[in-house]
Amino acid sequence: MQVSAVIALGCALAACGKKEDAAPATDAAPATAATAPAVTAQTAVSAKVSALSVEQLREAARKAYVENRLYAPAEDNAVEYYLALREKAPADAVASSALTDLLPMTVIATEQSVGREDFAEAQRLAALIERADPQHPAVARLKASIGTSQDALAKRAEQEKLTAEEQLKKQAELEKQRQTQQQQQQQQAAQQLATQQAAERQAATQREAEQRAAEQRAAEQRASEQRSAERPAPTERAATASTATPASELRAVSTPAPRYPPEALRAGQSGEVQVEFTVGTDGSVTAARVVRSNPARVFDREAVNAVRKWRFQPVPSQVTTRRTIGFNPGG
Repeated sequence: MQVSAVIALGCALAACGKKEDAAPATDAAPATAATAPAVTAQTAVSAKVSALSVEQLREAARKAYVENRLYAPAEDNAVEYYLALREKAPADAVASSALTDLLPMTVIATEQSVGREDFAEAQRLAALIERADPQHPAVARLKASIGTSQDALAKRAEQEKLTAEEQLKKQAELEKQRQTQQQQQQQQAAQQLATQQAAERQAATQREAEQRAAEQRAAEQRASEQRSAERPAPTERAATASTATPASELRAVSTPAPRYPPEALRAGQSGEVQVEFTVGTDGSVTAARVVRSNPARVFDREAVNAVRKWRFQPVPSQVTTRRTIGFNPGG
């Protein structure tokens, strides 16, 4: 039973108590006033809100959201504006996202309205939830709770014989409680939403920073590869060599640089190889072998091949010596 019906019942009882003092009136108006129809999902969004344009709805919804009018008062709250906006612009992602955030708070507000026995407000909020999502799991539960609580209130009112004055006073107190509680709830909800959105923005900023860092590293790698590709051919770079003290002095005639292994060049790898070789009396290299290398086996072949092509001035007798050949991609 609606609260207004209880008020009407109280008025009727009060009128009956005074009928002895009143003159008979056969054509007087009925004692009970017509009960206003309950808000349904079809009427949850007022005609005033539905009449607004898409742009007007966007602005009104944004303003209501900022001012913490999330689901109240009627005809001027974010839920109604976003519902009307979603129906006029189904592809509007902002409306759908906002309703997803606002519905849990509206469910809590409905339950609290039932607890205050403010059934008109509870029905309005429940209708908004059903309008937003007919399959919402809380819809059936909220409707049942409202009906049960209304019946309980009607029985209690009948038992206690509440007067119209007492009921009006209680209704005013309910309205005051509802406004105070809703204002506090909406402020808290707005703070929670702001905190959540700030965390999401921070996470997005972190992801963007990580992506920029990855892109910068990739660019630096590409630049390094490009610089390696643009270096002169290894035959144009002189391989460094240090000469061990031979049995007799050797004078070099031709010591061509070794070829730089392509794989090592692309990798920017450097190293050195110590080669032991024998110079014949005619100045040619008659034998060559690797004594040590670092890294092992990367530059060995090219170092030995280069040494075998070296030529020296003729010597009285064969000379065996060692030289360290360095490989450096930087020249």
